[in-house]
Amino acid sequence: MKQTVEMDKVQHNMRPGCITLKGLLGEDKRNLVDILIEDEGEVIRLGTSHKAIAERMQELRDSGVEGLGESITIEDRYDVRVDSVRGLLPCPYEDGTVQKTFIQVHNRMLKRSITYTDLHIHMIREHGFYEGKGSSFRLSPQDLVEILDVPPSCM
Repeated sequence: MKQTVEMDKVQHNMRPGCITLKGLLGEDKRNLVDILIEDEGEVIRLGTSHKAIAERMQELRDSGVEGLGESITIEDRYDVRVDSVRGLLPCPYEDGTVQKTFIQVHNRMLKRSITYTDLHIHMIREHGFYEGKGSSFRLSPQDLVEILDVPPSCM
């Protein structure tokens, strides 16, 4: 895969001040394509797919919405809290917008937690993007798979 002019534009949209105050790349100075390739390799090594990860994130988010801002227990294993903020966030790929929703999932068995957003779900599902290294909201594919118990996928 090669960095294209279109990817340059998307990467520009991910810089601080374009969509979010701090941006989506952190201190990661690599080309977007290199970030995507590294995360794709990690997802393959974990035996799953971006789609399977995003579907599990969405499933827990949708179950947690019932709590209306309060933590609820799901599957006797997770404490999930979904908080929605007014407004929308545009995708840096310019292919839609999503709600400003924050999802916190605590895996009781592992005693580990992770926080993600609707924008994360979209970017992982549609683009395989987990944010750049050093970004405040960077999600590790391995953490997502472990904490959310993402099932293996035939990709």
